[in-house]
Amino acid sequence: MTQSHPRISKAVIPAAGLGTRFLPATKATPKEMLPVVDKPAIQYVVEEAASAGLDDVLMITGRNKRPLEDHFDRNYELESALQKKGDADRLAKVQESSDLATMHYVRQGDPKGLGHAVLCAAPHVGNEPFAVLLGDDLIDPRDPLLKHMVDVQEQYGGSVIALMEVEPEQIHLYGCAAVEATEDGDVVKVTGLVEKPDAADAPSNYAIIGRYVLDPHVFDILRDTEPGRGGEIQLTDALQQLADDEKVGGPVHGVVFKGRRYDTGDRGDYLRAIVRLACEREDLGPEFRTWLRSYVTEEM
Repeated sequence: MTQSHPRISKAVIPAAGLGTRFLPATKATPKEMLPVVDKPAIQYVVEEAASAGLDDVLMITGRNKRPLEDHFDRNYELESALQKKGDADRLAKVQESSDLATMHYVRQGDPKGLGHAVLCAAPHVGNEPFAVLLGDDLIDPRDPLLKHMVDVQEQYGGSVIALMEVEPEQIHLYGCAAVEATEDGDVVKVTGLVEKPDAADAPSNYAIIGRYVLDPHVFDILRDTEPGRGGEIQLTDALQQLADDEKVGGPVHGVVFKGRRYDTGDRGDYLRAIVRLACEREDLGPEFRTWLRSYVTEEM
């Protein structure tokens, strides 16, 4: 028997990381502002939240992250210049980012891990379920993962995490979930979680990817969660407690995602994401694909 739960309207985007894998590019530029074709990676994430009906977005930032706020703010000087030129197309693109959602910002301060970053959202979120979107994971808009997760949370309550099957030798790069099947084909019940296990110790090859829909009881657990792997407060550890005791915050379910995902936190995957998205653009794709085929044939 399923029941209805409050509709989610708030999204939290942790964006306080230093982006060390992309140095020196991220020495003075937030990694979230690195362009994926002609939009910063973070805009794709906010667009995803807005498309799922989450129009109240809190970004968890840190030092040197002011460009994130500027990007989603109005730029009247630039807009005026484009308007005077009659450049309606570029004007619309500039205004698009500031019209996506109602944006809020809070600084994490000390970088104590994802769990701590999520805990920083407690005063804004209050006592209602909310979504967490990690900026390194871009989900193709043709595969509405977050909307599906919101629907699953409305149906079952509790928390919902996004899962993707990976090769066993890659599971040490992710949080990992032990699961049981449900009547819904792509929905599983999560019975256990472990952060970045060795392949021999992993309970499955279901990796946690960067989308969560969380019950607000997670804040109470995070306040008492001791630093775990890497000396950081791990969100995975808090979710394990929710999975252990359904009376506090409800069950934890997972949505097994088989769609298109782009990992912009890794340099190689970042480049592959740009190539894939550029190839699929109507304005860039035909010419770019022709050049790419020629390059691969001649140079590789």
